Amino acid sequence: MDEENKEENIINWGIPEYDRPKRNKRWYIIAIIVILAILVYSVITANYLFTVIMLMGTFMLFYYDRKEAPMIDFVLEDEGVMIGNKFYDYDEIKNFSIVYKPKEDIKNLYLTFNNNLRNRITIPLMEQDPLVIRRHLLQYVDEDLERNHEPISESIGRMLKLQ
Repeated sequence: MDEENKEENIINWGIPEYDRPKRNKRWYIIAIIVILAILVYSVITANYLFTVIMLMGTFMLFYYDRKEAPMIDFVLEDEGVMIGNKFYDYDEIKNFSIVYKPKEDIKNLYLTFNNNLRNRITIPLMEQDPLVIRRHLLQYVDEDLERNHEPISESIGRMLKLQ
């Protein structure tokens, strides 16, 4: 395959490294109350390790909430998928699925790996055409047609504005 045709078969776009949900003042007040209640409980029950873990988690939550999520490149190539500087060969990917629900503001690509120890990866499609992405991936990977909703863990995280 010559270089020109090879370039045509590459799809890439920028994605945020992590989700930064929009949170209002009420969310922060409720979060602080819940965190304080958990901290008081963990001190009363002398569970100091949990106290330290909660404090670290709280610090990280508020630290990353103040930062703008850096953009990383997501590239679909002929050989595999490149996410930032990490490459995944198509042989490592068990299947993919695309969940597109515009009314719910869901437009994601899900990659499931052959290795059960590796987590599923969720890629926001941003402004990409889901049909173009699907056509490209079908050349290399099976599609999971049973997944037509986002995973419950992501629904709960989005509802609580944790992701």
